[in-house]
Amino acid sequence: MKLIELLEGIDYVKIEGTCNVDIEDMYYDSRRVTNGSLFFCIKGLTVDGHDFAPQAIDKGAKVLVLERDVYVGGNITKVFVKDSRMAMAYISKNFYHDPAHDIASIGITGTNGKTSVTHLIKSILEKAGQKVGLIGTITNMIGERRMPSERTTPESLDLQGILRDMADDGADSIVMEVSSHSLSLGRVEGIMYDIGVFTNLSQDHLDFHADMKEYRDAKARLFDQCRTAVINVDDEAGRWIMDKITTQTYTYGICKEADIYARELEITERGVTFNLHTPHGDTGINLGIPGIFSIYNALAAASVCYSLGISLDIIAQGLEAVKGVDGRFELLDTGTDYSVILDYAHTPDGLENILRTAEGFAKGRVITLFGCGGDRDHAKRPIMGEIAGKYSDHCIITSDNPRSEEPMDIIMDIVPGVRKTNCPYTIIENRREAIEYALAHAKKDDVVILTGKGHETYQILKDKTIHFDEKEIVSEILGKMRREQNR
Repeated sequence: MKLIELLEGIDYVKIEGTCNVDIEDMYYDSRRVTNGSLFFCIKGLTVDGHDFAPQAIDKGAKVLVLERDVYVGGNITKVFVKDSRMAMAYISKNFYHDPAHDIASIGITGTNGKTSVTHLIKSILEKAGQKVGLIGTITNMIGERRMPSERTTPESLDLQGILRDMADDGADSIVMEVSSHSLSLGRVEGIMYDIGVFTNLSQDHLDFHADMKEYRDAKARLFDQCRTAVINVDDEAGRWIMDKITTQTYTYGICKEADIYARELEITERGVTFNLHTPHGDTGINLGIPGIFSIYNALAAASVCYSLGISLDIIAQGLEAVKGVDGRFELLDTGTDYSVILDYAHTPDGLENILRTAEGFAKGRVITLFGCGGDRDHAKRPIMGEIAGKYSDHCIITSDNPRSEEPMDIIMDIVPGVRKTNCPYTIIENRREAIEYALAHAKKDDVVILTGKGHETYQILKDKTIHFDEKEIVSEILGKMRREQNR
């Protein structure tokens, strides 16, 4: 595609060089640049892409999109812009011929529930006969075909490419998680969603956002670029957003008055049942995922599909077809007389939700193994410690993804919160050893909850990333324990 075509509608400052140049591909990572490509000089949180412009030129880039001048030799075209990230979003949209325009698009934002809601919506839409693309934390999918996912919401260049693949593969609709980072950093800029969904807001990402107000405002940006909004009105931030927007809105909830709501709730260790009420009738739902949070997730998905005109019968079928989501309150098949549950909970609200659910059905003790991520919001560490202690009979504090921090420093930030509750706790820095300890000390009818990693199959350490799949680890440890018992 000619550069002049890519720049259509782009608010650039000036251009040095010719626009009559063919662009074969586009990159923001200089290591991947190929001959005849365009390179975006992006200012990152730790590195500045402008510093890698010479490397990109050496590898064959013909065009640079940049905010400040850099010296590079040769016959290179430079497109100066105010914000390279924003420019990348719109240029990528042009390069891939605006794929979101060809597909019904649904974006979900909120602190918790995004992954589960996307999977529930996908299931309902597929019951309605659609081919659905999904973009999210665990995986990207088109129908049953899975593609790797590096972050909750991809960079705009990658996102537009994924959307184009989905459109070309015949997707009728796409449903995607939209993180606060992606909204703040312009990753979804230029996409007009048919439906935007807000699930909830609780403390998270205060390493990136200055405070909860900035975090809330970032989430709210989604509703400046959607035609219809679906809002959880039981959440204070949801009500705040609803007061600020003028788009057509469908509300859902359990406690507050809402368009779509749940009544006659029953929550057990096997799942939840409730009556789903809408302006055009109601139906019973039996969802095989425990917890009050599962009802909220189901209401969000049902509201989206109701707004699309899908029948209540199909909505019920789609919800009930989902037996679980990887790493989201996932009961592992261990063959033990105690339960082992895997969950991604890494926020105070998320941790409280799963522990209250477990507390509600546990016949024995609730044993919670958890940690907090390094290089992330420090303030939530003692808060999560206090929540874990409040709802658990024993806490095992361990490492999560320590990144550049010392694991024991993170653990000691958590400990004061647990101490407030007088809950017994054990500190084991090595996460595998901590899991082995939890399984070795679990008794009949106990519920062992491994939180923080969920679907992840890796652990990020200071100097490397290692393979770390807790499903595999639990299986290996239990297998070793059984062999030792049989000697």
